[in-house]
Amino acid sequence: MRREALLRSLVAQGALPDPAWRAAFEAVPRELFVPCYYLGTYLGHERRCRDDPGPGAYERWLDGCYEDVPLAVSMGEGELLSSSSQPSLMARMLHALEVADGMTVLEIGTGTGWNAGLLCHRLGEQRVTTIDVDPQLTDSARRHLADAGYAPTVVTGDGYEGCPERAPFDRIIATCALSAVPTPWLDQSAAGGLVIAPLATGVIALRVDEPGRGEGRFLSTSAYFVPLRGAGYRPEPLPRMAGVPGHVLADDSFRFLLALAAESLTAVEAYDVWRRERRPDRSRFGVTATAERQWAWLDDPRGPHRWPLPDGPPDPTG
Repeated sequence: MRREALLRSLVAQGALPDPAWRAAFEAVPRELFVPCYYLGTYLGHERRCRDDPGPGAYERWLDGCYEDVPLAVSMGEGELLSSSSQPSLMARMLHALEVADGMTVLEIGTGTGWNAGLLCHRLGEQRVTTIDVDPQLTDSARRHLADAGYAPTVVTGDGYEGCPERAPFDRIIATCALSAVPTPWLDQSAAGGLVIAPLATGVIALRVDEPGRGEGRFLSTSAYFVPLRGAGYRPEPLPRMAGVPGHVLADDSFRFLLALAAESLTAVEAYDVWRRERRPDRSRFGVTATAERQWAWLDDPRGPHRWPLPDGPPDPTG
């Protein structure tokens, strides 16, 4: 009942327009992948576990498994280390991946393994590779996937470096926040490949027209993920907020622009662009990435509004 209710909700939201992905969400139970999780409350985090013997605990745990919310599964000193992503966001990202039968996929950020399970149902386990830096997470994900009847290639390693021994990949999907697109992912993408990844509170869909080069626009949806952990990750710089009206700072579209261009623009400069361009939404922004440089842009990769991404050299035309 709970799984069916979640599925109906995702369909009603327009998050599952493809019958093949609807079948995957129907077939792969989230509950197998989150035996324990933390659910955020106004008092902090409530821990729910499948084997909790307390009165009503099992029902509360199962209810949470099928809420359309992210579920924290690993915490360290109060910091979120890993989570099971919000199902509606996962569905939208998987749809944006534009997979077809016979394609190979690399997932960066194994987490609980549920996303890998959905990919296995859609494409077949032999075509799915998933990688995470945390051996405890990859070990538990293998068990969860086995419980669901799947055995994809699960790698313990630095997701920033991709998985060269299994490359090239037709599709790469990341479930961790980035400050720029790692160059190894571009190198390991087949020509015509697609990279779907969270960046600057959005999700970029980067078409790799040739190995080592990609370009594409953001999806319209917002996205907040645990940062990529690995040698190549560098946190985004904190934006400078002075001089911007308080109500603007609370606007989601402005905060996205500010995060995307934080390396180049002060908050006042970002506010000027945002106001002149009539509050542009995420889908008007894009990214161009090569081995030498990466930059974000508004409307046109060669237009007047371009900003280097934090981990990349500057736009050569700027």
